[in-house]
Amino acid sequence: MHAEPFPSQQHAYDGLPALSEAALHQRRERVFLVFAGIFLGSLAMLNILGITRFLNLAWFIEGSAGWKYPLAVAVGVLPYPITFLCTDFISELYGRKRANWVVIIGFVLNLWVIAVLWVGGVWPGFETIDPETGAPLRDAAERLPVFFEVRAFAFGAVAASMIAYLVAQLVDVQVFHFWKKVTNGKHLWLRNNGSTLISQLVDTTAVICITHFFTNGLEGIVDADEALAPQLTALIATGYVFKVLMAAFDTLPFYAGSYWLARFLRLPPPSGAAPHPPAAAAVEAGVG
Repeated sequence: MHAEPFPSQQHAYDGLPALSEAALHQRRERVFLVFAGIFLGSLAMLNILGITRFLNLAWFIEGSAGWKYPLAVAVGVLPYPITFLCTDFISELYGRKRANWVVIIGFVLNLWVIAVLWVGGVWPGFETIDPETGAPLRDAAERLPVFFEVRAFAFGAVAASMIAYLVAQLVDVQVFHFWKKVTNGKHLWLRNNGSTLISQLVDTTAVICITHFFTNGLEGIVDADEALAPQLTALIATGYVFKVLMAAFDTLPFYAGSYWLARFLRLPPPSGAAPHPPAAAAVEAGVG
């Protein structure tokens, strides 16, 4: 593993002027903050939205050909693919160490969301409290006040996603660098898609199983009168195919973005085809 370079170390590109140490450092840190911010913001949104609603992907075939298995994705899944694109960009441009740190901070963010929701629920408010249970009274539709509904769903979503998220993101980073080493830094499409496809299969399987068996979050989606295995398999397959399609769509922006950002940040070309001195090669490990 290379030592982290000083901010003044930069790759020379024909037609691009060398940057001052201060300008180079500022440019690299700002780009890192953009990717880290999108990553962490998407996670926060995912945790709040979570499993508050499931989107029916089979609405157009319902009642036809005897189809009876659910094809649904949680609304919280919608911003999820962007998190893998962000970690791939950070891995490519800043190295494994920084990518792993962003993943760990994301895990801590999950804990922070849980803490805020817990405090917000136990702190006395102005709701009418049921004297027997000590819980807020439900309305005529048997629903809790909005915050407590969101809190219950968010707890279930976070409980299901915390382990799955940490494992899947770390798998994504490790597999990304495995393919980068095997291909000698070439074939961006392979490490981008190879890492994402494996990590998202791990994540989808874990989330569906944890949500059902430990948080009972699939109530209303899974039919208790039907065989369980085919229904869970259908949900896993639906979520995974959705993420695979999103991964396929992000290949072009990742490929183009990696080349453009390498020039913008004065990093070595992603293809590894252009020779560069050892000091410049060390930039791939991160910019401290």
